[in-house]
Amino acid sequence: MIKPSASPRKRAAALLAWYDAHRRDLPWRARPGERADPYAVWLSEIMLQQTTVAAVKGYYETFLARWPTVEALAAAPLDEVLAAWAGLGYYARARNLHACAGRIARDHGGRFPQSAAALRSLPGVGPYTAGAIAAIAFDAPAAAIDGNVERVMARLHAIAAPLRQAKPLVRELAEAMLPAARAGDFAQALMDLGATVCTPRAPKCGACPLSTECAAYAADAAEAYPVKEKKAGKPKRRGAIFILRRGDCALVVRRPAKGLFGGMTAFPATPFDRDAPPEAWLDFAPCPAKWRALPETVAHVFTHFALDATVFVAQTTSARPAVAEGRWAARGDLDKEGLPTLMRKAAAAAGLL
Repeated sequence: MIKPSASPRKRAAALLAWYDAHRRDLPWRARPGERADPYAVWLSEIMLQQTTVAAVKGYYETFLARWPTVEALAAAPLDEVLAAWAGLGYYARARNLHACAGRIARDHGGRFPQSAAALRSLPGVGPYTAGAIAAIAFDAPAAAIDGNVERVMARLHAIAAPLRQAKPLVRELAEAMLPAARAGDFAQALMDLGATVCTPRAPKCGACPLSTECAAYAADAAEAYPVKEKKAGKPKRRGAIFILRRGDCALVVRRPAKGLFGGMTAFPATPFDRDAPPEAWLDFAPCPAKWRALPETVAHVFTHFALDATVFVAQTTSARPAVAEGRWAARGDLDKEGLPTLMRKAAAAAGLL
């Protein structure tokens, strides 16, 4: 253990020693002594944005097997990338992933920039992701500040301000700890510490290599940090999804490139960016038909709002899709369409999945 009032660099040394003994074995992580693959680091970091490690592992392995290089991903049709991403959520990440792969292949000869500043110019790469790629892939002295790192720093220093206000201080404190070498291991060590020891609830302070330096632990108040602001409840919205059947097929459409589920395959629906009144729902139906509302609504929670969707079903004998951008998808192929989770819920409610 480190002595009280140790320097930031000594804290980093203690953390790295702990990491060497307790590092997580993750599919995208290089083995000790090996150089990290920038493509693997970037792909995993984009997938991990607002998503758990457990949810990402299968998607990461599928993507890497199908598109083993950034050039292969850049050459893939966007539709295929979106379909492979389906179920992982936050679909703008998939569009940015494809756009970024194209930029790397076209403008950078298939090589990722090595500095955090240059990485930030790429689609979908923000401050945290740029810092993580620079540090892990290139051992650049960059701090990668995610939620785990914010929690560790807030507790280590008992930061009294809510995180929204304390972010500049958190970055300053994390950058002060950066070691002279092994920046990538340090970044991953902080992430692992937050994910496995300095957890949001019931932190395992007895197993923490920084506990003797932790102000929150000294005050027996680890769970009081980070200081939280009162969260406003998510607004609730309503809308409708329309499933038009023709025999064993259902009408699907391509969503607009921008906005919710951008560019993805979906069933026709009302807008979800506002609370559409029930009397207006059928105005958004793809065609006149004997629409029947299912008795149970489909609930789904997005980042900024919660949705209750009424699912309408109808039958048609017309071979022509009811809308210009529509097409008929066989029931047995719906699993391959890459439907967003909300649409899969609607399909299940209608007995299609």
